[in-house]
Amino acid sequence: MRPFDARHAARYPVVIGCDEVGRGALCGPVIVAAVHFDPAALAPDLLEALDDSKRLDAATRERLAPRIRSAARVALAGASRDLIDRINVRAATLDAMRRAVVGLGIAAEVAVDGRDVPPGLSVPGRAVVGGDRLVPQIAAASIVAKVVRDQLMRALALRHPAYAWERNVGYGTAAHRAAMAGQGLTRHHRLSFKSRAS
Repeated sequence: MRPFDARHAARYPVVIGCDEVGRGALCGPVIVAAVHFDPAALAPDLLEALDDSKRLDAATRERLAPRIRSAARVALAGASRDLIDRINVRAATLDAMRRAVVGLGIAAEVAVDGRDVPPGLSVPGRAVVGGDRLVPQIAAASIVAKVVRDQLMRALALRHPAYAWERNVGYGTAAHRAAMAGQGLTRHHRLSFKSRAS
């Protein structure tokens, strides 16, 4: 069952929702989306289709992402492999979240999925554990970020076919780990996660 009911759209807050994709991957960037909309102004079928991106199949995410980007204000930011290796994945993710929120240019409260609020925000922020099933803007952000990152990893897979990124999108599957052991690391692999690949 999907978490949002259009009959109660006016009860959901008008906030900026922020979520990331790729934090636990072995390679590639972390992608963050910040999304702002009034749930009561969203098409009811779109509101009710929103969910945690991990609970949606790829075809559904691909269908929803452009609708979200047309109906809402959306900003994206990334944390590169270099940044992740330099300052750690948590700090790099929070920095990307801050940049995505700033990129929206909207003075609204920010609801962030997880346990951390990015430092340096000029607007109020709150962390929401399990937020992608509680706050519709966070669910929308998770979908947009997932689609953008998956598309990027599929494009990189064409240059590095041995790692099967078109299927694992950089996460530590058996096929990916075997390719890392046999082929070595690419410039897209996070050196700070090297121990995870063993």
